[in-house]
Amino acid sequence: MPTWPIDEIRELLEPTLAHMGFSIYSLEQAGGGGRTLRIAIDKGEGFISIVDCERVSHVAGPLLDQADLIKDSYTLEVSSPGAERPLRSQSEYERFIGRKVNVRYRSGAAEGVLEGALVAVDDAGIAVQGRATDIHHLAWDDVLAGRLAVSL
Repeated sequence: MPTWPIDEIRELLEPTLAHMGFSIYSLEQAGGGGRTLRIAIDKGEGFISIVDCERVSHVAGPLLDQADLIKDSYTLEVSSPGAERPLRSQSEYERFIGRKVNVRYRSGAAEGVLEGALVAVDDAGIAVQGRATDIHHLAWDDVLAGRLAVSL
């Protein structure tokens, strides 16, 4: 499997995507034989649409080809982080206050899972309103993983 310069690819694409109103949520080399470049894009407000992905693909492809950072043929996939995207930082939690989240957390030596509305975020941690009106406060050190949750 060839190894691509992911950091250089990110540095190449970020300024143009930022100008278009997008950021790179994730960037990875994947697929059979490692010949697929997957870019998940994000934007400050709203959700990523298929049109957004097409726009980024039409700009990123020629930039990558011209820079010649990827030798030989490759497949470019542009997508959103998904409806149940992982929350990776305090700023991402802050962005989704009011939304339903699923949080895996540490409670002493055990682990638990809490699903509910994210009601507050600060430097100390997060607060999630559970099924009832109970509000659970979790310190950042106890938050193991979090993601948006979709209700059907």
